[in-house]
Amino acid sequence: MAAIPTRGTLIRAMATLLLIRHGENEYTRTGKLAGWTPGVRLNEAGQKQAQSLIERLKGAPIKRLYSSPLERAQETAAPLAAALGLPVEIRPALGEVRYGDWTGKSLKRLARTKLWRVVQGLPSVMQFPQGETMRGAQLRVVDALDEIARAYPKAMVAVFSHSDPIKMAVAYYLGMPLDLFQRIQISTGSVSVLRLGQGQPSLVKLNDTGALALPR
Repeated sequence: MAAIPTRGTLIRAMATLLLIRHGENEYTRTGKLAGWTPGVRLNEAGQKQAQSLIERLKGAPIKRLYSSPLERAQETAAPLAAALGLPVEIRPALGEVRYGDWTGKSLKRLARTKLWRVVQGLPSVMQFPQGETMRGAQLRVVDALDEIARAYPKAMVAVFSHSDPIKMAVAYYLGMPLDLFQRIQISTGSVSVLRLGQGQPSLVKLNDTGALALPR
């Protein structure tokens, strides 16, 4: 019989992923669904959130930086990348959900539609008009995170993405049904920390917006 790995062995084999939501922009401030709209950039508050990551993550042994291709995510990553002297590697699979015809519309307006009840109550069967399914979005994000964790099994990696993709990834690794993922809150500029690799996935922090005491 093979020896059972010790707790220490499992920890050494785990990648630590910092899932960072982009900073505030005028879409998040006014309650509109940006989706893949090009040219959505951080506002002043969002720029401050991006800059604050330098101090919040000071001393963290981050080895790689990955980002959604959307401008607001790349702009959030840029100050930390400059401080660490690391490039930002773009992964399209880390991008926002493709909301199709919902893109650019206000959440208040969308909340009056019949499909809104599906998004909130049964997202596992939701396909956005002219967009993707929520199950498909969850799968692509999880596949990207798994690939990163396999590539850097003992490293700390920062991943810049969006609210729904992060929420769906956290739900997946917690074993939570997709239909319950809306119970998770992910704020602009927040950091959530997952450990992935050998053994059970571990959620170390969720939606942290303050000073971070990160695992080593």
